[in-house]
Amino acid sequence: MRPVTTEANPAHQIELRLQTLDQLFDPFDPFPIPTRDLARSAEDYIVGWALELPPHASLGLRFYVPDASAAGADVQDLRAAISSHFLYRARRTGADMRELLTIAQLSLVIGLSVLAACIGIRQLLKDLLPDGAIAGFLAEGLVIVGWVANWRPIEILLYEWWPLARRRKLFQRLAGAPVEVQPSRKPHPLPADASQAGASRLD
Repeated sequence: MRPVTTEANPAHQIELRLQTLDQLFDPFDPFPIPTRDLARSAEDYIVGWALELPPHASLGLRFYVPDASAAGADVQDLRAAISSHFLYRARRTGADMRELLTIAQLSLVIGLSVLAACIGIRQLLKDLLPDGAIAGFLAEGLVIVGWVANWRPIEILLYEWWPLARRRKLFQRLAGAPVEVQPSRKPHPLPADASQAGASRLD
């Protein structure tokens, strides 16, 4: 079942059926739940659903586990663990975005310098060489080289940074999402591969 919203619960609920809540977490992380990282498959599943929702939709997380696990679940610790994980992912994504923009700015300075040098050399060649095919070829080639040197920083500044900004905002929204744990008599394991996530979505 796709995440839906109702009048009683305005958040778009991202729902998972689990055998135990431990399935949400990295099995190689030895720390207790409030400080454990989410498993990659769990993060991919949650983020994949969230990406299908409107960018300003209110999000909620609901986990269905067997009755015994639901009764013993510490929702506060679970919420703290999920919030901590996605806040960390937001910080990392923000750092990646800042690094990318720094590289773009430095590359742009280099690219503009190369372009200025190419234009200067082109003018010098036009003054030194007689008009002809060779002079025209060299002159146009230098201009092309100068603009190509700016292609990568322009691509970053126009296109590549905003997907990172969108993902950082999504992580921040997931970090603040309310968390519910409800009993279920028909648990289904979380898929190990996010590409199989549809197998555990609610029918």
